[in-house]
Amino acid sequence: MLKNKNILIGITGGIAAYKAAELTRAFIKKGAHVKVIMTKNAAEFITPLTLRTLSRNPVYMDMFSLTGDFSIAHISLAREADVVVIAPATANVIGKIAGGLADDLLTTSVMATTAPVLICPAMNTNMYENPIVKGNLAKLAENGYRILEPAYGELAERTEGAGRLPEVPEIVDEVESILTAKDLAGEKIIVTAGPTQEPFDPVRFITNHSSGKMGYAVAAMARRRGADVVLISGPTALPKPRGVKFIPVTTALEMRDAVMKHLKDATVVIKAAAVADYRPATRAASKIKKKEGPLEIMLERNPDIIAEIGKKKGRRVVVGFAMETDNLIENAAAKLKNKNMDLIVANDLNQEGAGFQTDTNVITILDRKGGREALPLLDKTEVADRILDRVKKIL
Repeated sequence: MLKNKNILIGITGGIAAYKAAELTRAFIKKGAHVKVIMTKNAAEFITPLTLRTLSRNPVYMDMFSLTGDFSIAHISLAREADVVVIAPATANVIGKIAGGLADDLLTTSVMATTAPVLICPAMNTNMYENPIVKGNLAKLAENGYRILEPAYGELAERTEGAGRLPEVPEIVDEVESILTAKDLAGEKIIVTAGPTQEPFDPVRFITNHSSGKMGYAVAAMARRRGADVVLISGPTALPKPRGVKFIPVTTALEMRDAVMKHLKDATVVIKAAAVADYRPATRAASKIKKKEGPLEIMLERNPDIIAEIGKKKGRRVVVGFAMETDNLIENAAAKLKNKNMDLIVANDLNQEGAGFQTDTNVITILDRKGGREALPLLDKTEVADRILDRVKKIL
């Protein structure tokens, strides 16, 4: 998503400036080219040498400095940037940009660029809540600047409140969102993710190894591409994706009810959850104690959620998943047809890098017309993007 993109980071004089080093590394790991502008006050908190070493580029501070091709810095940097990220953005720089002032290299570059500008405020809570600062941020938003709201937590002066710089992954995610075409705008997409847990007493349950990573990647990517996303998730250890309506569930019955509640408004349903096929027929009111001999638990079928969706499909695009250990394509094709899906994503648990708990996947996408697209080992975010490409074609 960020490979070969030119990112210009502006660092101002706040205690959170030290996080700019981590942010720079994160962008470079994504394949981006990073250049840095620092204000003089920023250099009180982090050295230019640190950012120069990490970015492998000069760090710019002087308004009248020249770039490598002898262009004036604020013009050259502004022109080549695909996105400008000001992190941290102090109340001072927010006020100057909102007022149209350009009295240093950073503000001059911001005024000169036509690239999107992401402002990440970070400051004392009282400063952030000041009506003048709030008004400046509102003015910037009205003029097309992107504002990433600060996080709530412990601040430098050991108080607690809103004003912390958002975490680096959140900033990176927002930049990726800014640079992603909104080709799914107007679509309402339900995504299911994670395992379900089917309890047989208050302590124990039946489940599977799903981590939820594939479904969460689909939800995050659909949101980046402009869709209105409802993520219905079984229990996972993953952080809730930003910008989606998140509905936590535990059992297959709860997941079924949540899906059906939101189905009416959906234009796309992507069922990435690993829903338990069976649940205990009865649930003990108290913990079942260990005793001699085997323990027998009677199981009964859970509802087949995607089959029920298929019967109510209408004009919706329906995508399912099939994880198999044997006869992958044959089993997936039968599931695709029998449950009235448009696409099914098949992956073989026996393949290295595919399946549960991994950050990668190896999939084959089958469609209703008998088409088959086999993809190589990819990061699950890229897999999600490829799945959504196919959904877009159908739409």
